Amino acid sequence: MEDTMTPQAIWENLGPYLLPFGLRAIGALVLVIVGLRIAGWLAGLVRKQAVRNPQIDATLSNFFASLVQWAIIAAVGIATLQVFGVQATSFVAVLGALTLAIGLSMQGALGNIASGVMIMVFRPYKLGDYIEAAGVAGTVKDISLFQTILATPDNIKVIVPNSQAIDDVIKNYSGFDRRRVDVTFGIDYDDDMDKAIRIIQSVIDADARVLRDPEPFVRVVNLGDSSVDIASRSWVNSADYWPVRLDITHKVKAAFDREGISIPYPHRTVVQKVAAE
Repeated sequence: MEDTMTPQAIWENLGPYLLPFGLRAIGALVLVIVGLRIAGWLAGLVRKQAVRNPQIDATLSNFFASLVQWAIIAAVGIATLQVFGVQATSFVAVLGALTLAIGLSMQGALGNIASGVMIMVFRPYKLGDYIEAAGVAGTVKDISLFQTILATPDNIKVIVPNSQAIDDVIKNYSGFDRRRVDVTFGIDYDDDMDKAIRIIQSVIDADARVLRDPEPFVRVVNLGDSSVDIASRSWVNSADYWPVRLDITHKVKAAFDREGISIPYPHRTVVQKVAAE
């Protein structure tokens, strides 16, 4: 009986099937590599062309580039299946039959895409804005189909899925050109309130970054347990918010020290009972 397990016999039996499959696999691999490179190149080209157009901001350019890249990747996937003999019409029919199952299993991913489109349409934020979304605050570095990338003040990269960003409350601290700087100072009850108000007002008036319209507000707003609270409210350009806030706090404290205005701290009275002998 002829041995059918020899290498020559195995090749004679499987060769007619392995050789065409191997050629198809090599062709599919080449197609995928070339397709991914083309997708990346076209995405970069779209981004560059969009950036050159003054009517398209960086947020839309990144989104369009991401959209083109994923569309080409999808086309490459369909073409790769065709290399293995799967016809496009058959693929579409199978895809239609699996739409429900895919939709249920990829609710998060599809929701992120839909949310990404909503972000592009309604524009709650754009690249460079400082926002708070999904409980995270940071500067928007990138917006793609699936996610928004933030950089926190200490330069930590945070990836927020678009669905979570759009479904939650979004605070855009860069949404308007102006912001109000609110700083409250507490002084001792024995100190001169009017003198403290004049000191705070003089510090604010001396800062050229503070806008004169609306006029700065400095008033007593609360009588606390251990302090008289004086609130200051000044309008500045959004870019000057933190520098002005920090400078006002520092300069008012220094002026209080020079003028003998004290900032109290909470006092606690301890009553100790002594047992009778």
